[in-house]
Amino acid sequence: DFGEAVTAVVVLKPGCALTEEFIKQELSQRLARFKVPKRISFVKELPRNVMGKVQKNVLRESATQIGA
Repeated sequence: DFGEAVTAVVVLKPGCALTEEFIKQELSQRLARFKVPKRISFVKELPRNVMGKVQKNVLRESATQIGA
């Protein structure tokens, strides 16, 4: 593939047990095919800066390392 692929980073609530396949199936019913994530990563928490904003650059770097 060329370019970037849509990647989702998911933080599960305690006691919740979702799978990558289930999430993709549910999203494919609601989104256009090209918008459904190719990869889904599960994390305990999102990286945040001191102001509480999500550090998207850190997420991009980790997604690049996982995809490589």
